[in-house]
Amino acid sequence: MAETEAQIELRRRALDYHARSPAGKLSVIPSKPCDSQDDLSLAYTPGVAAPVREIAADLDKAYDYTGKGNLVAVVSNGTAVLGLGNVGPLAGKPVMEGKALLFKHFADIDAFDIEVQARDAEHLIDVVAAIAPGFGGINLEDIAAPICFQVEETLQTMLDIPVFHDDQHGTAVIVAAALQNALELQGKTLGRIKVAIVGAGAAGLAIARMLRALGVADVFLSDLHGVLHSGRNDLSAWHKPFAVAPQDWDLADMLRGADVVIGVSVRGAIPEAALPTLAPKPVIFALANPDPEVDPGVARRLRPDAIIATGRSDMPNQVNNVLGFPFLFRGALDCRSRQINQPMLLAAVDALAKLARESVPDAVQAAYERTAPQGLAFGAEYIIPKPLDPRLRQWVSGAVTVAARKSGVARR
Repeated sequence: MAETEAQIELRRRALDYHARSPAGKLSVIPSKPCDSQDDLSLAYTPGVAAPVREIAADLDKAYDYTGKGNLVAVVSNGTAVLGLGNVGPLAGKPVMEGKALLFKHFADIDAFDIEVQARDAEHLIDVVAAIAPGFGGINLEDIAAPICFQVEETLQTMLDIPVFHDDQHGTAVIVAAALQNALELQGKTLGRIKVAIVGAGAAGLAIARMLRALGVADVFLSDLHGVLHSGRNDLSAWHKPFAVAPQDWDLADMLRGADVVIGVSVRGAIPEAALPTLAPKPVIFALANPDPEVDPGVARRLRPDAIIATGRSDMPNQVNNVLGFPFLFRGALDCRSRQINQPMLLAAVDALAKLARESVPDAVQAAYERTAPQGLAFGAEYIIPKPLDPRLRQWVSGAVTVAARKSGVARR
């Protein structure tokens, strides 16, 4: 498909942005002075020996004398980068740098991007485990399914710091928060809905797990090969618990009567012809970027009773992971948590959902005046907070820290 003039202009501006000197989006800035001989003697030899001895005697002292407690590794093998697929670790580096930038901008967390030329899951696990001592947390990024499940689960058992695959859990947290509010507006409840998830990769499975944890019983998924059911012999161990659809179902059957449709796939994956068959007052989340699974304008025309969300910043109800991962890690790091567990994720869901119901500050209203000239207020076109809302850190990180302490995974 030929690029439009707007797409060509965006590509030009993006390339200029990344190439501007210094190239990339990150640099390292010292946090301590090093302007005199005395500074140098403290920063390096002989003074540095003092914290080395303290840490050697008690490894937890690393949180007191180094940057470990505010440092996250953004790790990728480049096998599932955005909507671009398996482009490799080096081509994925702009995304990982961008992730590190968001950590710093939104939550004041230092982050290093680490791109790994991994041979297989075991190799990637070995690499991450080997570098883990220097970090307070590991953010796994853009790793294809099903390897991503094995990598995360293994590292979580091996390491005593948070290991978090944002494509899974970050997406699930934001979707769940937005969905709770959308259902309230539509007069529906989690325990009495049918959910159809189009896309059964890392995000789709994590969303399904989250919704089950919240009490949704009827959750069905599909992938490129059809609806997940017990008769398929091509499903991984992570997919099989969700292969609950009748064996004769196709995509149209899965969508028919659905109260909620969540797309985490590619453009066109949700057929326009299926929209009239959805339940009354449906919720449609078409989250593929930059082109949603179904055109939001068409969805609005065919289903004026729907609440619609996308992954795009130029449309209402943007479901964006930046609402989650910086603040999840901020809360985890603040209490030196050993992991990011289910209670912490659920606390983030609850905090995000509640914050969207609060009055929106004038500064946030002004920041979004161009895309929301009518103003931001809880309703069909504002079901989730905006990324530039400064209250996110207090609300979400605070809730995550409390949940970590209550669930016994906090060091302090």
